[in-house]
Amino acid sequence: MVRQELWGYETVRLSNDQLIKEEYQGIRPAPGYPACPDHTEKPELFRLLDATKHTGITLTESLAMSPAAAVSGWYFAHPKSKYFGVGRVAKDQIADLARRKGETVEWMERWLGSNLAY
Repeated sequence: MVRQELWGYETVRLSNDQLIKEEYQGIRPAPGYPACPDHTEKPELFRLLDATKHTGITLTESLAMSPAAAVSGWYFAHPKSKYFGVGRVAKDQIADLARRKGETVEWMERWLGSNLAY
């Protein structure tokens, strides 16, 4: 829908096989996936967009979206956009991110535990 209706550059509907093979232009990395493992930006995004009012979607305590079928992401239409993974992060990166968010290192470690390199 985004590629066909909002951006207007896709003229045909892609098959499931084409979608799986990523035979399309643009990417939609989503919070919690390898390109952006940090879910903690979701509350601010929901606030800025007034998302619950406009969609009925809410966030759980663990920042999952409800209903579970809801999707979100950062949309990039550039033809050279490719999916990527952040990988493991070091303690100094966690400390810096926590400082910028006004949170503790322990809080940030809890949210990014599976991405810690230590």
